[in-house]
Formats: sequence, C-alpha cells, structure tokens
Amino acid sequence: LGLHNLTLYRFYYCFVFCMANLFCLQAQSDTNLLNDKKGSIHFQSTIISQKNLPFHSPYSGQNSLLSQEPIRSSFSSTLFLNYKFAKKTYVVFNAEASGGKGISKTLGIAGFPNGEVYRVGNPAIQPFIARLYIEHRFNLSNEMVQVNDDINTIQEKTNRDYVSLIVGKFSLPDFFDDLPTSNDPRTEYFNWALMGSGGWDYPANTRGYTMGAVVQIIQHDWALKAAITTVPTEANGPHLELKWGKAMGTVIEWSKNNFIRKKQGNATLVHLGAFLNYAPMGNYNASLQLAGTGIPDITDTRKFGRKKWGFYAGLNSDFNHVHHFLSASWGDGKNETWAFTEIDRNVNTGFQWDGILWKRPNDKLAVAYSANFLSKPHHTYLAKGGYGFLLGDGQLNYGSEQIAEIYYSLHLLKKMFLTPDYQFIIHPGYNKDRGPVHVFALRLHLDM
Repeated sequence: LGLHNLTLYRFYYCFVFCMANLFCLQAQSDTNLLNDKKGSIHFQSTIISQKNLPFHSPYSGQNSLLSQEPIRSSFSSTLFLNYKFAKKTYVVFNAEASGGKGISKTLGIAGFPNGEVYRVGNPAIQPFIARLYIEHRFNLSNEMVQVNDDINTIQEKTNRDYVSLIVGKFSLPDFFDDLPTSNDPRTEYFNWALMGSGGWDYPANTRGYTMGAVVQIIQHDWALKAAITTVPTEANGPHLELKWGKAMGTVIEWSKNNFIRKKQGNATLVHLGAFLNYAPMGNYNASLQLAGTGIPDITDTRKFGRKKWGFYAGLNSDFNHVHHFLSASWGDGKNETWAFTEIDRNVNTGFQWDGILWKRPNDKLAVAYSANFLSKPHHTYLAKGGYGFLLGDGQLNYGSEQIAEIYYSLHLLKKMFLTPDYQFIIHPGYNKDRGPVHVFALRLHLDM
C-alpha cells in the first residue's frame, strides 16, 4: 500500500480491529441467547495481492493491461452497525476504509480480476461512509420466523411476510442480483464479472455505492423488489448526480426460492431483473460519425436524456454440499458504460464444493467460467482507437473476453480465511491480439 501510508494503515487497522473485537465478542455472547436483540455489530477486513505473468502484447494503448507489473495489493475494512430503534424500523450504518491498487491501474480487462479494487479511488487508505439507510417494514401476515444475527441483520423473531421501504445510501447488489455462491469478492470469486451480472451497468459511484430508495415485497418463498437511485455525474465518477428525471437508475427484480425442488438439503433460487438508466452518456455511433476518419471520443457526444436498458437472470442450486450457479445478462450497448464495467452481455457458470466433503467443514473449493461480450457499436468504437473509462488498446481485433477462475478458501482460525486464487483470461479487453493472461492472487479475510 506504500511506505508513505504504512503508519496510517497500521494505526487504523489496529484501532478498528481492537474495537471490532470488543463489540463483536459482546454481540456474539449475546447471540447465544435466542431472545430478540436491539442491534448487531460486525466487522470485516480483506487484503488481496495479485500478480499477472508477462503475456503476448504486440501493441498497447493508454488503457491497456500491462504485461510487466509488480505485485499489487488492495485493502478494505468495514464496521457494520444495525440498530432497531422502533418496532419495525431499522437504521444501518457502515463505516469503511479502503486503499491500494489493482494491476495496471484497474485498466485493460472488462472482467477485472480483483472485485475489491473498484471501490478504491485513491491508493492511500481513505475512510468513508459506505452505507447509511433507514428501513421500515409493514407486515403482510402474522407468521413469525427466527432471524439469526449477521452482517446488517439483527437476531430476532420477525414477520415472515412484509413490505419494506429503504431510503438512504447503499449498494444495489445488497438487494438485487444476489446469488449466494457468486456475489462477494471478499469471500467468494475475485472477478468483477462473477460478482453479479456484468451486463447490468448498475448505478454506483467509484466505490460502488449510490443513494436512493428500495421497495421490497417479501411473501413466503418469493420476492418482488424495485429501486430508484442516483447515478454518477460522470462515467465512473466519485460524485452522484441529483437531477432526478434526467439522471437516475431504476431496476425491478422478481425472485423465488425453492423454485424447482424442496428436498431436504436441496434448494434452488431463481431471479429475473430488468433495468433502465438515464445519464448524460455519450453515444458510440454518434461518436464514430462525428470523428469521421479520425479517432472517436465518447465524451464529445455526451448529453442528458440518453438511456441504457437491459435485463439479467440468475439460478443458484444447492445439492447438499455442492452448489451450482448460472447467470446471464444483456444490455443494449448503444450508449457508453457509465458506472460498473465495459460489459454489454455476459454468461457465467460455476460450482462450489463445501469442505465437509473432505473433512474440512469450513473450507471451500470453487471454479467458474465467465464469457463477456460487447455490442457492435461499442467494439467498433474501440477498434477505431476510442477509449472508455476502462478499455482501449488503440486498436482492436475483437473477440469475446473469456475468464476461468479457481480458488480454495482455507479456514485458518475462528473466522480468518486464506484464499489462493488463479484466473486465466483469454482476449483481455476483447482483443484477440493480446494475451492470454495468467493472474495469481492471495486473499486474507477476517470477519466477526
């Protein structure tokens, strides 16, 4: 993370670690009792170090993945607080600090190999408020269920069926496009494209958070959710635009548990979502026409009123101690990528095996495959020498970006895990002339 920041890093980490231990030990001792609680306190810290081996690179542009790079590391630490201050009203507050770098300044691969880096705008450790929202629930039935203490969740008996209204600052993947075995780079797959649906350019600032409102209808095994949120003021920008109607993100999702079978030890979750974003985006075809025989620049055609729409789907199946997921997403790809990553369409699949199968109950082994695609206007724009906020080799021999990832999560002690990871990337940045790329990584994760 840099010697200039080492003292601050040590001080912050030691302080947060000690405070989290104090609070979490108390919370965990209380959790052993099954009575309702008024709040929950949790903590996580994650360090990821990555290195790519040299690869075939006959040419490069200002946004290319570099063939020769030193080891790059990222760090994040989060304190999760949830307090129930009224009968059905909750306040969630998450303080976070993050820092470090991704390989090649997080450029050159649409499915970037470190899902923690997109939250980091500055290599120096920066503290900030990740989440601050209020949730109120309206009961739909008197049937009660036991909810266990977890991150941003309070141990209590609560109504199974309800309508929930959430307002404040959050990350959309907290509530949408959430597959249990493929959604968190701190504990699961490292790659951006495997954190969720790459084709959904979900609204968020540089660190992955937005502001807005979410409505959830939870009824037995199914749920219907919708959200309206802010979008960045510029592509991949740190600040959020407050011009509602001209710049905003919307999403709606239907999901159902036990979709196929209800056998003991087996469960299947399916979700379907659709999105529509408005932002002052540039248009690929308009940029190409404006440039003529020159190099197009997407920023020359930015204006309010542009939209991006699409849909996504996911399936997660549990077969006792073996888990499988399958997901796909499609975005129209006419206007520029604005918030997440330069993927217009993608397909993912993977398996996870629980360590209990080889007498290591807290370990897990997982393997996945992701294929990413661009729309015709998008890859033509890059082939003419244009640049997005992540991609641009100066020219392009287009091919789908394909990624295979395998990791093993090794339980060290209590809730500390060490995870070696390997990713094999074909056509990085959708360019057949470059790669393939071998990326090796090591993750240390602690939560309480």
